[in-house]
Amino acid sequence: MKLTLLAVGDKLPRWADEATAEYLKRMPREARVELVAVKPEKRSNQSAQALKQAEAARILEKLPAGSRLVALDEHGRQITTRELADLLARWMESGQDTCLVIGGADGLAPAILEKAESTLALSRLTLPHAFARVLLAEQLYRAVSLLNNHPYHRE
Repeated sequence: MKLTLLAVGDKLPRWADEATAEYLKRMPREARVELVAVKPEKRSNQSAQALKQAEAARILEKLPAGSRLVALDEHGRQITTRELADLLARWMESGQDTCLVIGGADGLAPAILEKAESTLALSRLTLPHAFARVLLAEQLYRAVSLLNNHPYHRE
């Protein structure tokens, strides 16, 4: 199974790029994650809906064929790290590639949310995009650490 983190935003602060890269580098071979950045739509005078639709088209272009789509959205289901580890284990057992999608500043278009197999929330708090990317990368690493009985996670 291949994991892809598809994230709208191509110019993050260096600290966010470095932190995300560090966690993704730690992932074991059986749970490698490819980070794919999607160029955000220029704001100009477009409505939020128009921006999300334009970004949705770019997301769908980069979505790996045959991948399970998991959308990250503030209205999604909140889960614990242990539950994420259980989800990750099921995804790995299925063998189907999985793509986790983080939207742009205005979120994800309805077309992406409807296509998603599931919708998860990292937090009910509004997070800066860069922080959301780092947080997801860290939680994926923590989840795989749990599955491998690595002492990184403590309960």
